Amino acid sequence: MKPILWHNPRCSKSRAALKLLEERGITPEIRLYLKDPPSKSEILALQKLLGLPLIEMMRPKEKIFRELGLSKDSPEEELLTAITEHPILLERPILVNGERAVIGRPPERVLEIL
Repeated sequence: MKPILWHNPRCSKSRAALKLLEERGITPEIRLYLKDPPSKSEILALQKLLGLPLIEMMRPKEKIFRELGLSKDSPEEELLTAITEHPILLERPILVNGERAVIGRPPERVLEIL
């Protein structure tokens, strides 16, 4: 099974992660999650693979995060709804390789699960 890169081509870290993979001869399946927003069940499955609380999968500096009144103390269900309704809140890039996943911050972290 091919690794899947949850990718935002406008993000320099996401582009850097893709380049690192391609330099190693790996062509991941690309999930353009902003154009193909994930469902709640997909986010929960991703959370399980990452082993992180939802807040650690989010971009709290995004304007919409503040506009929604979210914080590190927001209930998980509220965070989950926010991510599904506003996928820009999802941290990127994320590489999924089988039963493992990692947030590529820094981008070199994607190499840890190959």
